[in-house]
Amino acid sequence: MFDLVSKGSADPIAAALAGLPEQRRREIGVELTAWFKKRDRETWWGSGTGTALAVAVVGCLPTAAQAAAILGRGSVDLDGVRAAELVRGVAAEREVTWLGDLAQRLAGRFNRDTWVDRWQFVAALLHAEGAEPPTDDRSVQLWLNAVEFPDRFRRGRPVPVVDRLRGDPFLPAMLPRLFEVDGLGAPMMFDVVYRDWENRERHALLTALARLSADGVVDRVLLLDGSIGRLLRGDRPGALRAFTTLLGLLQPTTAEIAARSTDYLRLLTDAPAPVATMAQKALRELPELELAAVLDASRQVLARPDKALVRGQLTWLDRLARQHRDRAAEIAEVIAVAAEHPAVELRDRATTLAARHGFDPAPADPGPVVSRPRGDDLPPPPAPQPAPAPITEVDELAEEVAALFGTPSPGTGLERILDGLVRLAASDSNRVADALGPIIERRHWSWGNEHSYQPMCLCGVVVDLFRSVVDRHPRRRSRWEALLAAVRRVDPTRSTPELTTTDPRMPPAHRLLRARLAEIGIRFGEPGLAGLLSAPTSGNGALDPLALVERLAALGEHTPGTWDLTQALLRLPADTDEAVAGKAAALGTPAGDRLAAWLRDGGLPQPVMRATPVNRRPRRSGYDWEFDQLPAQRSLVELRPPEGYHDRYGLLTADPAPIGMEHSGWANLWPSILPGHRGVVAAYVLPMVAGTADMDQRDGTAVLPLLAEATGPGGVALDLAVAYGLGARHGADRVATLDALLALAAAGQLDATGTGERLGTLVAGGLVKLSRAVEPLRDAAAAGAPLTVWRLLAAALPALLTAPTAPRGVPDLLTLATETATATGVRIEVPGLAEVAGRGGASRLVTEARRLHHALATR
Repeated sequence: MFDLVSKGSADPIAAALAGLPEQRRREIGVELTAWFKKRDRETWWGSGTGTALAVAVVGCLPTAAQAAAILGRGSVDLDGVRAAELVRGVAAEREVTWLGDLAQRLAGRFNRDTWVDRWQFVAALLHAEGAEPPTDDRSVQLWLNAVEFPDRFRRGRPVPVVDRLRGDPFLPAMLPRLFEVDGLGAPMMFDVVYRDWENRERHALLTALARLSADGVVDRVLLLDGSIGRLLRGDRPGALRAFTTLLGLLQPTTAEIAARSTDYLRLLTDAPAPVATMAQKALRELPELELAAVLDASRQVLARPDKALVRGQLTWLDRLARQHRDRAAEIAEVIAVAAEHPAVELRDRATTLAARHGFDPAPADPGPVVSRPRGDDLPPPPAPQPAPAPITEVDELAEEVAALFGTPSPGTGLERILDGLVRLAASDSNRVADALGPIIERRHWSWGNEHSYQPMCLCGVVVDLFRSVVDRHPRRRSRWEALLAAVRRVDPTRSTPELTTTDPRMPPAHRLLRARLAEIGIRFGEPGLAGLLSAPTSGNGALDPLALVERLAALGEHTPGTWDLTQALLRLPADTDEAVAGKAAALGTPAGDRLAAWLRDGGLPQPVMRATPVNRRPRRSGYDWEFDQLPAQRSLVELRPPEGYHDRYGLLTADPAPIGMEHSGWANLWPSILPGHRGVVAAYVLPMVAGTADMDQRDGTAVLPLLAEATGPGGVALDLAVAYGLGARHGADRVATLDALLALAAAGQLDATGTGERLGTLVAGGLVKLSRAVEPLRDAAAAGAPLTVWRLLAAALPALLTAPTAPRGVPDLLTLATETATATGVRIEVPGLAEVAGRGGASRLVTEARRLHHALATR
């Protein structure tokens, strides 16, 4: 039977159990439990083997508790409805009465990693046993997933969602919970694809609920009150969209809106902009809404930063003032609240409307007159923080490794941990092995193995490195030797770099990191290793030359690791005193001589950079879903060494990566590998940063503040990285870019003109959305960098103003340019501005261009 379970042969197991005496079943159950415990640590029970296991468990174990102890394990996958039907057959033949109890126990083990197949298995058992479904948050989420994906193995056209819900016995219990579980709105927005993406059913669940409401199957009041209640409680904007969409499909009548007018007014004043806009449109259609309530709400709405919402409220108030002539002055006084709005066009609109209806607001304070140009008002950049003290105790090492492996890879502090590991493995290897063994086994699942889809992943390498200390098996040393041989090629007859890779997606800095890890694995336990030569002395990864001389002196006649010493040299500053080189040469060792020569030659030079457009790959034959997700073009950077310089390690030679091969995760280690070559690392990470803007990816700009802490010229690579980061899709990425921009500006190391030119070119070419960049630039100006922002905008505007069609967001950019130009008193010529300002009409683009042109003309 155990062989049948391993093969996933569920039907033969059921046949073998048929007619078996109960006593024999229980004997097999004892053996099955022991066999499962032995195998479970190293086995993933897929849907086939998991279903076969479920048949054997229900057919042999005596209680629901014992069955749930096995089937409830996260490593056991169950084939949904098919598994439930097989289990019910075995249970009926055995006359088991505890299937409902088993289903409830399995439901109690649901967690965030539970698959929908397990819910389908549990739901089928509960329905067959006539039991009520669990309605906890995770169960509701899984039920919703099952509505979207009813049977992943079903062939042919799927059953329409409305028919699935109509026949779902759990709908009455689950429907109210859809409005109560936080975050559930986003998955409720799913579409159903029948033939292709162009012919999909949009918002299939919401459309089905509206239709069932019209048919009388679902209570319309429940849907209306549930949606409004969810909107009032709030959630992430993406999760709230489902409920505004549902309300739009339901099309509440005037009477239904009037009965809930108090709730709609609360949404208008307090809800996120899309929800407030929905409430505004609904309320405007009410013929007898109390005017006092509208005016009270308007005072709050007109102070909100959402321009479209405020513009709509002004239009509504203007209409009310025309309808209620006897109260026009009162309404005009409320309109005047918007005369203080940050958006200049709304201030002008409010002032005009208020004056039209009999109220003259006081003119806004233009601010202090700038008598002479002024610059940024940023605090001076802090001095580089020293690196944390080295790890010298096994207990501290264990704590740091537990923190590293207890979070999703890659963790922080890897360099310090490696230094402590090398030091302590040489002096107290037994204690280190005893301390780290359990930590490695309990590591976070993301450290499970190397991910083949991500060429940068070092999970497997890092975990194996720590295991080398724990088990010290000779085979592990062989592995490190093979890995080191794979990344190093030394051929004196050729000019190829020593560091190589079989994967062109891997940047040179990452090749060096892999080589260092392999070298550490080979040298574990060697006597005389007092840590890593390359351990940084500064928080940004830099290394004090005198500290390196002292470490080499402490080594004596011991030979340092080739790649450890190479990394140490790359961390040295370029401007080192000759006296330090003399001390290194006086050591009289090959390593000392190498250090002295490196210092006297000036270290690693800065590369030659060239911005290069990279086009999207050709469309593959057949259905190529990935092609449509890729941007048509991206601006990246090509690196080449200076003329006449032999790029021994290939660090200064890099071609732009193809679009769709963005790096992730481990890139946060690269700035500390080359702390004096900010532009080189910026070129390496540019595909990842660009992906946050043109592919809406997350977390790609987290490396930019680390680049700001590095040194060396940034060049065009840094300009492009900041420009792309300003246009990132997600707020956290724009905030990281803002932090980097302010740090660079405070240190006088941001090329605002170069960054602005790149931003303008990217936006004009349709590669970046300008509307995303306005907010971080406005925040930068408010934080004390108005001159930096003005210089950046002045460089960006020419490409935008001369574009065939002005990109969305240019008027807002012109407004910010006027504000920063006025605040700084610095006049910068903007090519193309006069032509736009001289156009006829009163569009917002022309109006804002005229404002800026006038502000510059009066400087």
